[in-house]
Amino acid sequence: MPRIKSAKKAMRQARSRTIRNKDQRSALRTAVKRVRTATGAAAAQAYAAAVQLLDRAARKGLIHKNNAARHKSRLAAFVKSQAK
Repeated sequence: MPRIKSAKKAMRQARSRTIRNKDQRSALRTAVKRVRTATGAAAAQAYAAAVQLLDRAARKGLIHKNNAARHKSRLAAFVKSQAK
């Protein structure tokens, strides 16, 4: 346990950031899974929601921008294949 005041504060901040990141990452993964399980028009709607979350996660630094781009590309291809 830290003894220094600034170290205690840093520990509190890290704990709250970890919780926030975990929640956001979980929501992101859930959105991607919803796209994979959806069919037809529902897949397109789920894709739009997932893209929004992916872009936000990349902007905030939760995931790398190339990781977000890769997911969006693969999901778009999946949705396109479902439309046929």
